[in-house]
Amino acid sequence: MTRKKFDLPDPRPLIKICGLTQPDNATDCVRAGADAIGLVFFDKSPRNLTIDQAQAITKVLPDHILTCGVFVNESISFIMERVDKCNLRAVQLHGQESPEFVKRLANENLLVIKAVFAVKKPFFSDAFLYTAASFCLVEYGKGIIPGGNAEVWDYGLSAGLPPQTPLMLAGGLSCENIKQAISLASPTAVDVSSGVEKGYGFKDIEKVKSFIRLVRSS
Repeated sequence: MTRKKFDLPDPRPLIKICGLTQPDNATDCVRAGADAIGLVFFDKSPRNLTIDQAQAITKVLPDHILTCGVFVNESISFIMERVDKCNLRAVQLHGQESPEFVKRLANENLLVIKAVFAVKKPFFSDAFLYTAASFCLVEYGKGIIPGGNAEVWDYGLSAGLPPQTPLMLAGGLSCENIKQAISLASPTAVDVSSGVEKGYGFKDIEKVKSFIRLVRSS
């Protein structure tokens, strides 16, 4: 299958709303101004999707939206099956995937987001190894399951990443702290999930609108 390389939209920071589970809710997030929609394929997550559920979401999204699948230590075949069947244009790797693994997926004309962490491997200091990644997503990394676990942390720690590394800021972001987080980290993108939710996988659109407005005015 031939995939067209995705061109990142302006303005920056790019805004990714992650952990969507319902088509209408995802469409509402796009109407509110989201650039990217994240779909979780991790069976221990309360936002985990089947292929059919993910297809129902991606088929109603406009072409300019970055559709991103979130994976944790999965095989290339597992990931690519969902990329192809669910029309994903990006993959977010939230485990201990190697730089070589990232490169293999980037060679599929996918935008690859690789998570690095403050308190577990791969550490922030390993970001320079992931040269094939379009973004390094940074978060604290302390929690029951991979992901931010709604935990607020010192976002200024991410400022130590190599300057050539496009930074996607995540972990505990909300309307209450996003402006300060952006001022501390100067990210190229931001990623929010629980900070704009009514319940697992269902976003509060008024919070989404407020979050996006605050990002755009930062």
